[in-house]
Amino acid sequence: MNKTLVSAKANFGTLPVFLTAISTILGAVMFLRFGFAVGSVGFMGTLAIIIIGHLVTIPTAMALAEIATNQKVEGGGEYFIISRSFGVNIGAAIGITLYLSQAISVAFYVIAFAESFEAIKPWVASEFGYELYDNRLFSIPALLLLIWLMVTKGADLGMKALYVVVAILAVSLVLFFFGSTEFGNVFESSQLFKGTTPENGFFYVFAIIFPAFTGMTAGVGLSGDLKDPKKSIPMGTLSATIIGMIIYVFIALKLTSSASASDLINDQLIMSKIALWGPIIPIGLAAATISSALGSFMVAPRTLQAIGGDYVFPNKMLNTFVAKGTAKNNEPRNATILTSGIALIFVLMGDVNAVAEIISMFFMVTYGSLCLISFMQHFAADPSYRPSFKSKWYLSLLGAVMCVFLMFKINTTYAIAAIALMVGIYFYITIKSENKKGMATIFQGVIHQFSRTMQVFLQKTEKEKTEEAWRPAVICLSKDSFERYGAMEMMKWISHRYGFGTYIHFEQAYFSKESKKSAEIKLEKLIKTASSSKNNVFVETLISPSNTAAIIQAIQQPGISGQPNNMMLFEYKKGKKDWLTTIIDNFSVLKSAQYDLCILASSDKGFGYKKDIHVWISKQDYENANLMILLSYIILGHPDWKKGEIKIFATFAKENIAQEEQNLIELTSSGRLPISANNIRVLPIEDDKSRRDLINENSVDADLTLIGFHEGMMKSENNLEIFEGYDNIGNILFVNTLTSKSIK
Repeated sequence: MNKTLVSAKANFGTLPVFLTAISTILGAVMFLRFGFAVGSVGFMGTLAIIIIGHLVTIPTAMALAEIATNQKVEGGGEYFIISRSFGVNIGAAIGITLYLSQAISVAFYVIAFAESFEAIKPWVASEFGYELYDNRLFSIPALLLLIWLMVTKGADLGMKALYVVVAILAVSLVLFFFGSTEFGNVFESSQLFKGTTPENGFFYVFAIIFPAFTGMTAGVGLSGDLKDPKKSIPMGTLSATIIGMIIYVFIALKLTSSASASDLINDQLIMSKIALWGPIIPIGLAAATISSALGSFMVAPRTLQAIGGDYVFPNKMLNTFVAKGTAKNNEPRNATILTSGIALIFVLMGDVNAVAEIISMFFMVTYGSLCLISFMQHFAADPSYRPSFKSKWYLSLLGAVMCVFLMFKINTTYAIAAIALMVGIYFYITIKSENKKGMATIFQGVIHQFSRTMQVFLQKTEKEKTEEAWRPAVICLSKDSFERYGAMEMMKWISHRYGFGTYIHFEQAYFSKESKKSAEIKLEKLIKTASSSKNNVFVETLISPSNTAAIIQAIQQPGISGQPNNMMLFEYKKGKKDWLTTIIDNFSVLKSAQYDLCILASSDKGFGYKKDIHVWISKQDYENANLMILLSYIILGHPDWKKGEIKIFATFAKENIAQEEQNLIELTSSGRLPISANNIRVLPIEDDKSRRDLINENSVDADLTLIGFHEGMMKSENNLEIFEGYDNIGNILFVNTLTSKSIK
């Protein structure tokens, strides 16, 4: 009996991510305001806007793709992945500004939708003799209809129209590029480089155009429905961003060569006069804007619902109100009503330019925060932050710097207010929340990494002052440093990025001039070995005539990372019991020191091809599971294991297997086991086959096998049998944790 606990339902590939993003990028601003930008700042100025805008959006797209592949997105979309990766403190600060940008975007798209009716105004005037001056005659009813649809129908409404909208956009762009004008017949290419001075300044035009580039994150919310998020999200998001950028360059070129600057500025539907068939532009505008409005209207209430679910707001009744969903499918009806009120306020403003400037500011502060946190996470190396896709730290830094710069260039007052709002929310949540994970933890991670690098180089130590974020700080005591290299390799992998290690070579002898000299020679050899293998482990030697005394001395070694040591690693050769017996005899000493214990059983197979890590879980050692899984992830982080894969096996008595499966599902869904239930294979223990037989049978080709053991086993008279009977499989890491690790 081999099976996974939960059937997979994720069927989407990269295409839905790409289409969702590109349909938002090529939307209202492209149809309504891109001509205004080209007319105001010229082709070269527009090209500068496109480049500067994408110096923000490309790093942000990469940062968000990185965060999204750290874990699947649930309710709340972008807010969920931010808050679950970096903590509610940071998530709330970014999430509220993100929500405001999403809610105001609903109004922005509805106002833009109303402007698609400009094309019928002359017809209404000529046929009915009525002049339509105010577009709010269209925008307010459209918003009210949209509100009614979202409150009554929910999220199922928007997804079905995606392919139709993209098809209309494609047709409208093709007809636009194939169109021609009389101006185009006399246009000279030298005019492309003609400079212009916009009436309200370059960055005013930039603020109006920037929302066109912000649709690249629209597909991130699909993460939970993707077959391969680590591939689909980066590819779909980045390809949509880059293709959108290229299309905008060609649109700017086409507009410049097809209409005069005055026509581009004064006629917001100038594209319809250039297109091969003019009506396709208002149709495309209407389709794009209503699709984008629906998308924003689906996402914004869910963001607000998730924020309320985390009890971010100061009022408990408000949190409960916005977090409440419908009984049938948890639709955020209350959050939708509040979002409707915000959207209605901005629709009543009726000015696309004014709303665009406000949206740009909120997007800038959100994107800047994402890039900054991504930049810091590159150096913090939090073990719970394990994205499949990784951005580059210098791109994240560029995105953060550009966001701050552009915010102040667009509107200094708005910039100060937006930053103050986010900082105020962050400090309020930090003071109010019991969950202290936030910027302090990320800063601490950066400091730990810097401290580790410097202290390995200088071989100095500094005492840790806080234990907020657990990570392995390991001491390895070995008598066979030059006979077998398994222990040193294990320490190298653990200490490569996430953990910290001190490797101690044990010289069993009385302290004397000769033994000291011998220990110094061996220390020098170990340092050279560690240096040649790019090993981040701190090495030293220890001289003692007694095994127990050596273990006690090793336990008292200070940590080299800025935090206390919390784990002991021993290694022995399979079949040789002397050193293993010493370890078992001193188990009570390790327990008194409050150390987790790992015992590496080395075999002739070694670590094989470094591809497969098998983790075995049983009912008796659930408490060891988190530590074993975390160690597996940490080991896979080393380049030696770049093609490695973790496989997790759970064994239970045949008669109890159904109940134990349900227990496992609860553990994984609650986060107490930091892995998807889909990745656990359940094996029953038959009457004629023991757990040891199952391990020997299924892990015979594993390159590393992790098996847990608990204190009760060590108290038995035959405690050596715990580690015996695995002769057919390769290296085994036996793991005992002092306390269960809570890892997300």
